[in-house]
Amino acid sequence: MKGLHQQSSVLSALSKHNLVSAELVEKIGANFIRQKKTFIQYLVEDNEIDPERIATILSRSFGYPLIDLANFDTATIPDGVHNEKLMRKHNALPLFLRGKVLFVAMSDPTNLDALEEIQFNTGFSTELILANELSLATCIDKVLEEDSDVLGISNIDEEELANIDIQKEPQEESINYGDREDAPIVVYINKILLDAIRKGASDLHFEPYEKSYRIRFRIDGILSEVAKPPVSLSSRIAARLKVMSKLDIAERRVPQDGRIKLALSQKKSFDFRVSTLPTMWGEKVVMRILDSSSAMLGIDTLGYAPEQKNTYMQALAQPQGMILVTGPTGSGKTVSLYTGLNILNTDARNISTAEDPVEINLEGINQVQINTRAGLTFPAALRSFLRQDPDIVMVGEIRDLETAEIAIKAAQTGHLVLSTLHTNSAAETLTRLLNMGVPSYNVASSISIIIAQRLARRLCIQCKTKEQIPKNELLQQGFLPEQLDNISLYKPVGCHLCTGGYKGRIGIYEVIKISETTANLIMTGANSLDIAAQCQREGYNNLRQSGLEKAALGITCLKEVNRVTSSQ
Repeated sequence: MKGLHQQSSVLSALSKHNLVSAELVEKIGANFIRQKKTFIQYLVEDNEIDPERIATILSRSFGYPLIDLANFDTATIPDGVHNEKLMRKHNALPLFLRGKVLFVAMSDPTNLDALEEIQFNTGFSTELILANELSLATCIDKVLEEDSDVLGISNIDEEELANIDIQKEPQEESINYGDREDAPIVVYINKILLDAIRKGASDLHFEPYEKSYRIRFRIDGILSEVAKPPVSLSSRIAARLKVMSKLDIAERRVPQDGRIKLALSQKKSFDFRVSTLPTMWGEKVVMRILDSSSAMLGIDTLGYAPEQKNTYMQALAQPQGMILVTGPTGSGKTVSLYTGLNILNTDARNISTAEDPVEINLEGINQVQINTRAGLTFPAALRSFLRQDPDIVMVGEIRDLETAEIAIKAAQTGHLVLSTLHTNSAAETLTRLLNMGVPSYNVASSISIIIAQRLARRLCIQCKTKEQIPKNELLQQGFLPEQLDNISLYKPVGCHLCTGGYKGRIGIYEVIKISETTANLIMTGANSLDIAAQCQREGYNNLRQSGLEKAALGITCLKEVNRVTSSQ
C-alpha cells in the first residue's frame, strides 16, 4: 500500500536505533491507514513509543531541524495560514513566514503530500520542521482554540460572553434570554460551560446545600470541584439554566428534563442534556455534554482487543440476531452502539432506533425519542418499526419483558437488533433476561454476542513512570505466572498536559459469542457462574482479564483496573 510504502524509510531509521522491533513492524501492517491516523500517531498512541525519541532519531536520520513546541509562542503564527481540516488531517502546524517561505511543523518527515496541500492552500512555499508528536498535537489544539473562526471561545470578553446563547430551532421565534438585570449570571454560566468544554468534561453538576453551593465537572469519569459560587445565587443559577434549556422556571417541585444547543459561532455548537432535581436546599442541575464526534469514532480507537473486535464485526455482518451491550451508566455503551450503527449505516439499509433520550443525531438513521406520557414507549416504537420494513433496529435499553419479547421476535424474523441492559457481566445478562420471563429457547436462539464493558482512565504517555510490584502481589491480582516476565506496569505522575497523570479513557471489554455449548447451558437453566465458567473454557477474557491486559501494555494502571473491575 502507498501509505505503508512511504513509511518504510521511517521504519528503517527507527529499527536501526532499536526503537521498533521486527515483531512490531509485522504487526503494524496497514493498521494505521485503516485507523485514519498518521504513521507516527499510530506508533505513539497505539504502541506507547516515546515521541521525543522518535522525533530526535528522525531529525538526525532525515536532516530536518527539530523544534521544541513547549516553548513556542503561538501568537507569532501569521494570520491566514490556519486550515483546521489540513492541520487535523496531517497533524501539521504552520509556524512562521520568512519571505515567501512558510515553515511547517510535522512529526512525519515523509508526509510530503501535507506540504504540497498546505502550499496550495496558502500560496506560500513550504519547508518542514520536525516536532514531537505529542507536543505538536497539544500545540495544534491550543492554536485552534485560540482561533476565533474555529471555536470562537478564546478571547471572548464579558459582552460577548453575555451574547452566547442557545441555537434556535428552525422557525423558532427570537427570544431574549440575556436581560441586563441577569447579565452577571449569564456571563458566569457561559464561562462555566465554556470551561467545561475546554477541559473535556462529560458532565456538569450544579449542587445547592444549606450553607454552600458547588459546581463539579466529571472529567475522565471522575468528579472534581471547580467552583463555589455564593449560596445566595443558587436560585438564579438554576433559573438561568432552566431558561436556556426551555424548562418551566416556575415549577420547582418536580424533576424536569431539557436540552441546550449552545451556539459559540456560526461554525461551532455543543449539545447539552439537562436534568433538574428538587433537593432539600434548592434544585440540583446536572448537564451532560453530548459530543457528536464520539459517535464517529472508528472501532479501532475504542480499545477492543483484536479477537474482540473481530467477534463484534462478525456479529454486525450477520443479517439477523441480537447484539447486547451491558454495563453501568457511563461505561460507554452508547458509543459502542453508535460505532456499530455507523459501520452499518449505508444507503442500502433501513436503520431505526428507539432511544430515551436521543443523545446524538446520526445522519441517515431514523431516530425516535421515547415519550411515555404520550404513549410512545419502547414496545410501541418497536411495533411500529416492524411495520416500516427495517433492516436494523436499535433499542436504547431493554427494561421490561414486553420490550425484550418484541426485540427477540425481531431478531428471530430477519432483523439485526442492537440494545443495552444494565448488568455487570455478559453471563449475568443472560440470567437477567431469563429472570424477566423470556423463555430460555428464545434467549439461546436469538442472541449473537454480548459485550460487557467499562471505561478506565488512560495513563498520560508523557509523564507515566514504571511501577515495581512484587510478583506474589501480581499473582494475587490475577496475572498468570507466564505473564510476569513480560509485563511493564506503570503508574500516574501528573504534568501540565494531563489531569493527575491521566488523559482520556480506554474501553475494557468482555465480548462473548453464544456458542452451541453455551446455548445448551441456557436451555438447561444454568446459572451465571456456570455460563461464565464455560466462556472461560472457550477462551473469552472476562472484564478483569481484559483490564489486566491493558495494564500490562502500559495503557492504564493496576489501580485504575481495580477501580473499574472486580479484583476477585
